[in-house]
Amino acid sequence: MTHEVQDVTIIGAGPAGLFALFYAGMRGASAQIVDALNEPGGQLTALYPEKNIFDVAGFPKVLAKDLVRNLITQAEQFSGPIHCNQRVVALEQEEGHLALVTETDRFPTRTVVIAAGIGAFAPRRLPQACAEPWYGRAIFDRVSTPADFAGKRVVIVGGGDSAFDWAHQLQGVAASVALVHRSDRFRAHAATVQAVQASAAAGGTAIYTFHELHDIHASGDQLVGLELKDIKAKTTTRIDADVVLPMLGFVSDIGPLMSWGLTVVNDEIVVNSQMETGRAGVYAAGDVTTYPGKLKLIATGFAEASVAVNQAYHWLYPEKKVSPGHSSNLAVFGQKDD
Repeated sequence: MTHEVQDVTIIGAGPAGLFALFYAGMRGASAQIVDALNEPGGQLTALYPEKNIFDVAGFPKVLAKDLVRNLITQAEQFSGPIHCNQRVVALEQEEGHLALVTETDRFPTRTVVIAAGIGAFAPRRLPQACAEPWYGRAIFDRVSTPADFAGKRVVIVGGGDSAFDWAHQLQGVAASVALVHRSDRFRAHAATVQAVQASAAAGGTAIYTFHELHDIHASGDQLVGLELKDIKAKTTTRIDADVVLPMLGFVSDIGPLMSWGLTVVNDEIVVNSQMETGRAGVYAAGDVTTYPGKLKLIATGFAEASVAVNQAYHWLYPEKKVSPGHSSNLAVFGQKDD
């Protein structure tokens, strides 16, 4: 499918990309987002929707999923579409404009803002063949709502932040929680590890170190238990389970961006203070960028998104100012235009 030409096409629906979509609409530019994931929010949605964020201006604290919802609501004022499940594979030059090509669609555009975060990423899957048929039925590698697991016997596989975050948050929600990891060294925040270990000491969460999935037990089409293998003793242990949450990290890849004529260092795009990439009409913002003094923060991404969009807008319409002025005075919001 070939879509209509837009002034600005943003790659990535994380916080920087969503704010860029709003900002483009505020400037009167037609805009859209393309994103490889199946829903907006980037890492906030995929990795820690239930975690509080404390360094977003104006919010003493805000749940990651609530911040995403508010960013989408803010952008929806201008009706710029968000196209999910669209993995970009190429950027092509057409007569008078560019075209982003995905695995299924074509998005003609006059400018591009790359807000791709760490790139297209996908959860690491359990390597055991016995697990594959259960994905989407009893094995879920993305979690958004703890209530979905109320009363369930949940087994979490992993030893990083996501594994411990969900082990902690599902206490008191799930009927039982077990954490399975191949070693006794964890890559999670110490406070969360201590909270889960305290639960284990009190007879709550079960922790199986030096264990891995060996087999799955089912009753009909229902998963009812797991067989775990002790990788040191080579023995096996059966535990009850209704749901498995593999929290094994993500595989990320900036993929075709490497071939777009941009300067890329350590999978990050080098930009200047105008968020220019060196290719005409192509800008970047957020975690995918690098420059001297770069800070990888959501707050920084918001600022970079506004700079990128304003520069793209001025490049498209040289008669327009780079700065939009104060939003409190803009006619687009029904105020008296300066």
